[in-house]
Amino acid sequence: MQTKNFFIDFVTTFVITLIAAIVVTFLWNLIGSGSAGVDWATSFRLAIILGVSISIMNRRKKTEKEE
Repeated sequence: MQTKNFFIDFVTTFVITLIAAIVVTFLWNLIGSGSAGVDWATSFRLAIILGVSISIMNRRKKTEKEE
């Protein structure tokens, strides 16, 4: 059950972070250089890193509250 909740937290955080990073890099490139491009590598890296770290922190908070 804990693995399922961790996976749901990870996927939710991953999707939200990925969408936000895509929008931000798109707008940054559009405003800064005039070309509409997305930095996909950075967006995926950021989404994976934040997905894992935020999911771990949420899991730690839940276990501390239970104790």
